Amino acid sequence: MDAGGSSDMTLAFELDALQSLADPNAVFNDARGWTEYVGVVSEKPTYVVTNFTRKHRVRQDFFSGPRGVVESLENVKRQFDTGRHVFVGTTDEDRAVAEETGWEFLPLARAAEAAGWTTTDPDEESDHFGDDTRDDWP
Repeated sequence: MDAGGSSDMTLAFELDALQSLADPNAVFNDARGWTEYVGVVSEKPTYVVTNFTRKHRVRQDFFSGPRGVVESLENVKRQFDTGRHVFVGTTDEDRAVAEETGWEFLPLARAAEAAGWTTTDPDEESDHFGDDTRDDWP
């Protein structure tokens, strides 16, 4: 029974990963085409996540609330019984959390490349304010 096998997936974004996407709303809408559930987890306070998702009109199926990432991923995995649980993150810590909770870890860069999502490169952004620009002064 492999009807819609590809959509049999729960996708969780670490908030930092979501924040480094140029258009989080478009990414969520795109992901809905091939996943069953999409949500956000973070160690940050609930209002930080809520403010971000509201501002970007991201409709999430779940979010971590007051719990930490580990507990959230465990709860989500229990609640959403899909064939795959994929955690999109940016750090080694995210990878460790995924392994600890039995989720597949997908680095944001690889996810974005595969799905054609645009990321805002934090290094590039910070360079605009770095010392490099001073060299350009006449």
